[in-house]
Amino acid sequence: MPTSASNFEGEQFLYLTTRGRKTGRTREIEIWFTHRNGCFYVIAEYPTSNWVQNLQADSAVEVRVAEARFPARARLLSAETDSALNQTIQELSRTKYGWGEGLVIELVPEQ
Repeated sequence: MPTSASNFEGEQFLYLTTRGRKTGRTREIEIWFTHRNGCFYVIAEYPTSNWVQNLQADSAVEVRVAEARFPARARLLSAETDSALNQTIQELSRTKYGWGEGLVIELVPEQ
């Protein structure tokens, strides 16, 4: 399982697989990400996106980045209770991509 941020410095995308909330079929998206303290973070421009609704229905996801593939748990950060982390991740995304607005989702690799 990945642990070092240096493993992912040159990577622009990760691939996030969710399970469809209606069909049960797996769905994969390519998305910008940041990595911090062993966790991965993605930002949804729209909280109504299908992939966001899928992970709200089932937080078990699969992440693929660089040569690593691993199961993870997704958690939507709350602007109220996770405000400091939310702001940190948005700033990391702005630095990396020039954009960081939206709903921040934490992907915690499973052991």
